[in-house]
Amino acid sequence: MNDHSTQAGRTVVLGGGPAGLTAAYLLTKVGRNVTVLEAEDQIGGLAKTVERDGYRFDLGGHRFFTKSVEVDTLWHEVLGDEFLKRPRMSRIYWNNRYLDYPLRGPDVIKKLGPIELTRCIASYARAALLPKRREESFEDWVSNRFGRRLFQLFFKSYTEKVWGVSTTEIRAEWAAQRIKGLSFFSAAKAAFFGNKGNKVKSLIGEFNYPRFGPGQMWDAMAGAIEQAHGGVLLESPVTSVEIKAGKVVAVKTPTATYENPDFVISSLPLRAIVAMASPAAPAEVLEAARGLRYRDFLTVALVVDGEDLFPDNWIYIHEPAVQVGRIQNYRSWSPWMVPDPTKACVGLEYFCFEGDDLWDSDDDALVELAATELEKLGLCSKEKVERGFVTRVPKAYPIYDVDYASRVDTIRGWLDTIENLQQVGRNGLHRYNNSDHSMLTAMRAVDNLLAGAHHDIWEVNAESVYHETDEVDEQPYRAAPVTPALQAELDAAAEDEDPTSGTPAAATRH
Repeated sequence: MNDHSTQAGRTVVLGGGPAGLTAAYLLTKVGRNVTVLEAEDQIGGLAKTVERDGYRFDLGGHRFFTKSVEVDTLWHEVLGDEFLKRPRMSRIYWNNRYLDYPLRGPDVIKKLGPIELTRCIASYARAALLPKRREESFEDWVSNRFGRRLFQLFFKSYTEKVWGVSTTEIRAEWAAQRIKGLSFFSAAKAAFFGNKGNKVKSLIGEFNYPRFGPGQMWDAMAGAIEQAHGGVLLESPVTSVEIKAGKVVAVKTPTATYENPDFVISSLPLRAIVAMASPAAPAEVLEAARGLRYRDFLTVALVVDGEDLFPDNWIYIHEPAVQVGRIQNYRSWSPWMVPDPTKACVGLEYFCFEGDDLWDSDDDALVELAATELEKLGLCSKEKVERGFVTRVPKAYPIYDVDYASRVDTIRGWLDTIENLQQVGRNGLHRYNNSDHSMLTAMRAVDNLLAGAHHDIWEVNAESVYHETDEVDEQPYRAAPVTPALQAELDAAAEDEDPTSGTPAAATRH
């Protein structure tokens, strides 16, 4: 991969996940000099595909579905025919039984039974008539829309398993962002009449998926960046960001210094970008950054002798007797994820904090735990599990706790004084974005850089224009108006363009 540390007029991108790579891809398309610095030995961040012995694992499950036409257009531009159209099938394991999700009316009635169903309806009616007016927590938000009974049955235990904190501590903003458009009424309507037009994203019935997992998208994007003479450098962790007179004047890694970048786009966690600033950020900013919290998780992928254990893409485990939170069936995502047709491969996801007992368990103990819980859930006997692989994912989910908003505001106030630095992506904004919204933040940052636009990156997936409402944004991706300076740059890039370089429809590194 190319190192462009001595070139002038460079944009340095910190982090090679979906947001960072999207920014670099769009910039190299117009001839900008770009270097991407990625700390790990593989690109893709939280959306990478891990491969072991030919088995591919999707860490967290990444459906390629979006109501942003510009993001969808870019996905297909990069990956072309390597996109598969996949049916969504998932269920909830609850009270020793499986419920279809999206919910189906007859299934819900059968599994809940008439007494429990009556309780749920009465609880919802009570919440609709006497809602809690001030919604501060996740518990408040969900109870207002589904009723207290459904909250306790289907939301409380699973959410606390995922986050490791009480649902009274998680802020209502997280629920509003993650469960857009879904309510008791919309879920019930979809259960009996279907989710026509995929109007509720949480209830979509099918999605696109790369043949070899989500990492194929980012590998193809990185390949296009390099073909356009950009640099994508692995194992290049940023150690220092030097700031002078309100500008980043140098970015340092253990092996190189990138001096006087024109622009820096960072998807590094807010806690990290503050910690590596030189000179040090103000004391209140450092304190705010240290207070930001993250939830980590690990995946135990098990290779099982025999046929697939279940047809679902994944199963949500609403069962406090086991530690696993969700189980994926990788072949249901794509047949190309599992190389041996006589074997099944499932991924058990465990949510934890870096440094706790679960995180620090050795791999053999985690494989044993996963195999035991698979048997406890009635999915597979331990004897059929042949081997397993463990992948740990740090800082997977930014936590929306009581103080996160004020802390982010403090950090943002300091970042706004640095004129050539923009934060993008999930951890870069401490906002629980999916890949499509992370990419959208990068697109807006590129608009700001290339055309002098003034998009507020922090409002992507916060303002109603970006919400996944019933209305689809039909506008294709368009940068802000081209300035004279940019037009000159584009003309120069066109003259120097290598006619053999281009974006391969299905470039991969698999």
